[in-house]
Amino acid sequence: MIRLFSSILTFLFLMPVAHAFPLDAAAQTGIERLEGYRLAQQEKVRGNKLPAGAQLAQHQIILRLEGLHVDPLSLYDSRLTQRIIRLLGKEADNYSISVLDLSDPEHLRYAEHNAEQRRNPGSVGKLIVALALFQALADIYPDDIAARERVLRESMIVADEFIQWDHHVVPFWFPEQMRLRKRRLAVGDAANYWSYLDWMMSASSNAAASMVFKHVLLLRHFGKAYPVTPAEEEDYFSQSRGQLRQNLLAALQGPVSYNGLNLDNLRQGGFFSREGKRRVPGDSSVSTTRELMRYLLLMEQGKLVDAWSSLQIKRLLYITQRRIRYASAPALRDAAIYFKSGSFYKCRPEEGFICRKYSGNVLNLMNSVAIVESPAGSPELNYMVTITSNVLRKNSAVAHQTLATRLHALIRSLHPVRASQQ
Repeated sequence: MIRLFSSILTFLFLMPVAHAFPLDAAAQTGIERLEGYRLAQQEKVRGNKLPAGAQLAQHQIILRLEGLHVDPLSLYDSRLTQRIIRLLGKEADNYSISVLDLSDPEHLRYAEHNAEQRRNPGSVGKLIVALALFQALADIYPDDIAARERVLRESMIVADEFIQWDHHVVPFWFPEQMRLRKRRLAVGDAANYWSYLDWMMSASSNAAASMVFKHVLLLRHFGKAYPVTPAEEEDYFSQSRGQLRQNLLAALQGPVSYNGLNLDNLRQGGFFSREGKRRVPGDSSVSTTRELMRYLLLMEQGKLVDAWSSLQIKRLLYITQRRIRYASAPALRDAAIYFKSGSFYKCRPEEGFICRKYSGNVLNLMNSVAIVESPAGSPELNYMVTITSNVLRKNSAVAHQTLATRLHALIRSLHPVRASQQ
C-alpha cells in the first residue's frame, strides 16, 4: 500500500458543504440561491428535500438567552461530564468537548472535558471572520441598522485573485432557467455582500471567505465611503506587508477581545486562501471548546456585537440543506441545527494504511459547533455543543455523527417529561 503515497506528506484541508440561512430571506437579503432552494421544497425545481428541522422561517429563529445574567459556564456538572466521557470511550483523551444544556431554564447544566486543549479551528474560524464583519458595521453605523443592511444588500463584491485557490463549490440560482447549479467561484463572479457571506458560512467556501475578509479590511479603512472603486482597492493593498498585517490583526483580533473572548484560546490568523495569505501575512489560528462555547453563549445572549448582529450570525448558522458530520445524525432530523464544522487531516506513508477523507494518520482534526433546538420551532430540548478531536486513522465525520446520536439520547434522558412531549 505504501506505493499509493508519495514521499511528501499529504496535506488536505477540507471544509463542509452545508447550506444555511432561512429560505424565506431571499427578498430581504438578495441571497439568490435561497429562492431556488425554496422552490425545490415545492418540487418546482430539482433539489434536495429538507428535513422538518430545516424549514423554519426567519421570525422563528430567535435569541434564546437574552436577559440571562448568570454565567452558565460556571454551572459545572461533574456527573454530566463523567457521562459524556463514558460516551467518548477509550478515545476520550483525543477529544475536547463542551456541552451546555439549556432545556430547563431553571436548571442549566454545563459539562466539559479537555476544554482548554488548543487546536486549529479549521473552517470554524470563519465564525471569527463573521464577527469581524459585523463588528466593523457596528463601529461605522452604531445607531443605524438600516445602513448596515444596505451595505450587506447593495454592496457588490467581484471575485479576484484573492480567491485562489479553492476546491469548494457554491450554489448559483438561474431564475430564467429555473435551475440551481453548483461550481467553484471564479474570477469575475459578482454577487452582493450577503451572498458572499452566505457562501462563506454555508458552503464554507475558502474563496468566499477570503473575499468577505478582504472587504472587511476595506470597510474598516474607508468607513462610510465604502464601497470603493477597484483602483482604490488596489491602492489600499499596495501598502507595505507590515502595515497590511497590522490592519489584518486589528480587524480579526480586535473584535474577539472587544467582545470578551480570550485571544489565547480563540483566534483566526488570517485569510483562507493561498493568495490572500501571500498578499497579507497573518498570525496562527487556535480554538478551544470552552471559548467556542462562550462565542455561542454571547450570540444567544445578543451580546456578540449587539442583538441585531447576534441574530444575523445565528441565522447564517441555520442549516437549510444537506446535513453533514455531527449534524447528519438521524436523531436530529426534527431539530433546528445551527452548525459550523471543519476538518484538517494529514497523511504520510504507513504500511497497510490508505489515506482517506477525514482519516489522517499524522493529524486528523475535526471540529463541530452546534446548537440543537428539538423539535424545531417549539423546542423541548435545547443544548449547545462544541467539539474538537484528533483521532487518527478513523473517519472523524462518522465519529462525530455517532457522538451526536449518543449525546442527544443522553440529553433526552435528563429531561424525560420534555422528551416524551416531542
